[in-house]
Amino acid sequence: MTSTNPAMTAVDQPRIPMPALDPALNLTPSTWKVLTDSIFPSAKTAEGILLAVHYCAARNLDIMKRPVHVVPMYSKAQGREIETVWPGIAELQTTAARTGQWAGIDPPRFGPLCERTFSGRIKRNGTWQDLESSVSFPEWCEVTVYRIVAGQRCAFTEPVFWLETYARYGGAFSELPADMWLKRPRGQLMKCAKAASLRAAFPEEATYTAEEMEGKVIESDTPLPMAGAAQEIGSTKRRPTPSETENAEGGAVEPQSSAPETLAPEPSRAAETPTRAAEPEATMKPRIDKVIARAAENAAWTQAEQYLRDRCSGPDLAYALRALAVAQTQPQTDKPSHADADPRQAA
Repeated sequence: MTSTNPAMTAVDQPRIPMPALDPALNLTPSTWKVLTDSIFPSAKTAEGILLAVHYCAARNLDIMKRPVHVVPMYSKAQGREIETVWPGIAELQTTAARTGQWAGIDPPRFGPLCERTFSGRIKRNGTWQDLESSVSFPEWCEVTVYRIVAGQRCAFTEPVFWLETYARYGGAFSELPADMWLKRPRGQLMKCAKAASLRAAFPEEATYTAEEMEGKVIESDTPLPMAGAAQEIGSTKRRPTPSETENAEGGAVEPQSSAPETLAPEPSRAAETPTRAAEPEATMKPRIDKVIARAAENAAWTQAEQYLRDRCSGPDLAYALRALAVAQTQPQTDKPSHADADPRQAA
């Protein structure tokens, strides 16, 4: 009779116990151990890993190549952190390549370096602590993606700004960058710039990535991703895009002020003092409303959101995204949509 070594049995157990699985998934105990211990080592629940398994099965992706990530996000509706699944940048590139129309990608272009010390209050071991982190980061990054459209090689470029994109450690009560954004400020921003340009080139295939969704909040007042729209750090004036910078005399973009913002109060105190949402400028509100009305006529929500994000910032952007989200919930007329309609013509 063969004896079993209890110590070896304990070592062979997966980090997260294997739940009852659908036989169609074809998951063995050894595969489950690889998923829990190697592929998704930061996942805390079996449900989060199963979400990734089902996502990859539906998209015909090899989960062992880590095309998706389990990302913890705070849910306002549930009042707690839950695990969600978002694709990595490699999955977006794989999906784009499968179309047979991806025609290459250029090296990233970075803006000038900025130095800043971030501060915030986070809760550790049941107590609130004030922390600071200093980081040197590029102000913006852009990556050009090419797609074959009607036989022509077309370029798609979406500049992404570090302060509007980085993941925060501690959510709404902190401006501290997450660990990876401290260790790889250029690399993380480059991934987000790639994702933005891939979405512009392949709007039906690409979605938001794990790098963009880390540190964001679910069911917020503005549609996902937040991208700092409601918590933006720095000036509320719209900064010039890299393309505008190249055409401007001198060709330099002035870095943001390094003065830290006032810390947000603790959650219990914040709930006691309701705040009034900032209003948009009087000249911008009618223009925003006109863009949204045109989007509603043609169901061009994606184009409208991208246009508003490019043209607005601060209170203007917060108002625009709220109004756009409300408009999408309203019943639409029977007017047929036009594929070539562009809400930008309204402004």
